[in-house]
Amino acid sequence: MKLLNLRSVSVAAATLVMAVSANALTIDWTGLQGTSTIAFSDKAISLFKTNGGRVNALGNTTAILADGATVPWAFSLPITSITITPALKIGAGQASGSALDIVRKTVDEESGEVITSGIVLANFTLDYTNKKVLADATTHGATTKPQFGVYDFNVATPLALKYKFPLSITGHEVLDKLILTPAAVDLFATSLGLAGDEILALVRGTDFGTLTQDIAVKARKPKVSKTPYVPAP
Repeated sequence: MKLLNLRSVSVAAATLVMAVSANALTIDWTGLQGTSTIAFSDKAISLFKTNGGRVNALGNTTAILADGATVPWAFSLPITSITITPALKIGAGQASGSALDIVRKTVDEESGEVITSGIVLANFTLDYTNKKVLADATTHGATTKPQFGVYDFNVATPLALKYKFPLSITGHEVLDKLILTPAAVDLFATSLGLAGDEILALVRGTDFGTLTQDIAVKARKPKVSKTPYVPAP
């Protein structure tokens, strides 16, 4: 069994190194180590807290609690596939099965009723060609907008692949300046009941944080599920 696992890892490593093709090559990463960690910025956290919002982990997402914290503002998403371009560059990365539920609770001034609204972002894709974070976006109680452009991003630390004999590969990357796309600002406003020029300008101008990718051509046990996350009706 150990020999089989070593062979599988070596084949995956060789595939990654030698992925020369006339077409893009998508590599299943469910059996190999890889995570994408989103860490919301202090400004984003303040924006959430001030407006009665928080973020919950769904699907195969894992919440990361800071020391002494009771509410998570960072989340780990398993990478499920990586797409290599013919130029041997990372064209896309996907975290299928991962989801974040952005929830906002407000109190009706007249009735005192607590009103809950929100939007679920699921099955994330990093589109390196267009520098966008895509996700299936579902306003609570509404239909899903598949692979909707949520954030624009900047490459702060380009993916650096390190090779060690025999065919051991690790990679690290940091993306920052996560800014909502204009369409996402409109969708968030509708989904979360945000109104007014001042709050929308704040949402539009907020840097929501960073995305850090770490991969390794080492066996991940057990394999992570890549079944797309589908919000409950």
